[in-house]
Amino acid sequence: MTDRPLVAVTMGDAAGIGPEIIARALQDPWIFEKCRPFVIGSAAAMNSALRLIEAPGSARVAHNLDEVEGEHGAIDVLDLENLNFGDIEYGQVSAASGNAAAEWVLRSGELAAAGEIAAIATAPINKEACNLAGYTDIGHTEIFKTQTGSPDVATMLMAGKLRVVHLTTHKSLRIACDFVTRENVLAKITLTDEYFKKWGFDAPRIGVAGLNPHNSDGGLLGSEEAEHIEPAVEDARKLGIDATGPVSADSVFNQGIDGKFDAVLAMYHDQGHIPIKVHDFEKSVSVNLGLPFIRTSVDHGTAFDIAGQGIAQAESMLESIKTAVSLASDGRLP
Repeated sequence: MTDRPLVAVTMGDAAGIGPEIIARALQDPWIFEKCRPFVIGSAAAMNSALRLIEAPGSARVAHNLDEVEGEHGAIDVLDLENLNFGDIEYGQVSAASGNAAAEWVLRSGELAAAGEIAAIATAPINKEACNLAGYTDIGHTEIFKTQTGSPDVATMLMAGKLRVVHLTTHKSLRIACDFVTRENVLAKITLTDEYFKKWGFDAPRIGVAGLNPHNSDGGLLGSEEAEHIEPAVEDARKLGIDATGPVSADSVFNQGIDGKFDAVLAMYHDQGHIPIKVHDFEKSVSVNLGLPFIRTSVDHGTAFDIAGQGIAQAESMLESIKTAVSLASDGRLP
């Protein structure tokens, strides 16, 4: 089947659980039926991971995309030869592994932006390691945003029926509160509406979370709801967007799970991440809105504390690849 889309899976930090969860996820024959997956990373790290989980097959080095076969039983690896895997240790932060991980991410972005691949699914990078290597962007989203010059990018987490778009992600809470402005909230509501329509939702129902406890209790606990969030929701409704809010953050996510909203807009990182991970941590997936290509990701970190032990769970990695395939194949969320 030559019409299967090419999907890149970036290895993440090779000292973490990235290679292992990719190796486990790529044992699923469904993936190879639906796409031609390949790993951008270290072939040595991938072979080590396959031995770690006692899986059959081996890594097969692909020097270019034409050599990617994407057949179950072997894992194609586009190896940039930028990491000596024998020099790093599982669970240890290093500039070498951080630099390699960032370069793998950037290479995937180049291929996707050029239209040479259909989608990207990313394993976790270690922010400290990347910083040691001289990269100032905090995470994948920021790296891709800078690389592509995309003006407005958002992170959405999914777990079952709960889909949460974030106004901000990798910012301190003190700084994140300053980003709750009428302009920023409206921009994210509009971006969410645009992408959900692209994904087949005729009239997306968007619930917008409040920032303060109890939606500020009429101004007793803050003013952002009245001054910024509510006006932004009104602006969105004037544009024909089915937005509701602000809805108190202690109830809006449960309403999303119950199906009242197709998406919920959270005001900051933990406000959106916590309900997703409590709802279904193992299968949660991250999807970017606003990039010129499809990018999905696991919803967890490098887990250095268990790296190299062969016990990492791969459900989120598997779901992120499946989501990338679904978006690349028919433009729909799974």
